[in-house]
Amino acid sequence: MAVGLTLIFGVMRVVNFAHGDMMVWGMYLAWVLSTRFGLDPYFGFVICAGVLFLVGVAVQRGLVDRILDAPHEMQILLMLGVALVLENSALMVFGPEPRRVRGVLRLSTIDVGPFIVDLARLVTFVVAVVLSVLLWAFLFKSDLGRTIRAAADNGYGALVIGTNVRRVYAVAFGIGAACVGAAGALVAPFLPFSPSAGLPASVTSFNIVIIGGMGSLPGAFFGGLLVSVAESLGAVFLRPSLKEVVSFSLLIVILLFRPAGLFGKRLS
Repeated sequence: MAVGLTLIFGVMRVVNFAHGDMMVWGMYLAWVLSTRFGLDPYFGFVICAGVLFLVGVAVQRGLVDRILDAPHEMQILLMLGVALVLENSALMVFGPEPRRVRGVLRLSTIDVGPFIVDLARLVTFVVAVVLSVLLWAFLFKSDLGRTIRAAADNGYGALVIGTNVRRVYAVAFGIGAACVGAAGALVAPFLPFSPSAGLPASVTSFNIVIIGGMGSLPGAFFGGLLVSVAESLGAVFLRPSLKEVVSFSLLIVILLFRPAGLFGKRLS
């Protein structure tokens, strides 16, 4: 989820406030594939990622592309509007009741020494790592990936040498949306969700990318690990309802000593 958000910001400098609601739609797509077609989310996440890629391209081409040069407050208002549309559309289509996808691994556990590991969460973690590595390889090893990084570093320079910057932005936004679509499908088996779950998901992803460094893929990856471990320890040593206090306290401490985040670039 955080990798997709930081990719969109790193390329276009657009803060996608609809990111969490896109994730919720990925969850509902996984639920539909599971209940209507019997497709387990650990296979259906590929379809969810593909559908959200198309949604991301449509949002970028139809809306974001028109306000790239506008003040940041206009970008924020636009993406908040998209978030409201996505949330209320999910409310009209699926209703307000919380749902959960019944995956084949929902009750499976494995013993690792003295510990009992939830297999569904373990598989989700492994798939997330694999997808993050594949995205890194795409950005640094493929021609299109290098073009995306060039446009992120200097959009005007990329345009001067003949790059179709609009196409690059659409692909980058689509990949970011695909990441969050896959994330939604992968966590749907063990996290209940409803149309209103988008805002908490967005807040969590913003927390992660700010800690890791806005626009940094390694920062989003390791920031996600750091926040998840911090919240888990907070739930154990404090109480589950206070786990977010730990992660946001971590955010404040990191911003005090590294305002650009752990992997962010310092402004000269």
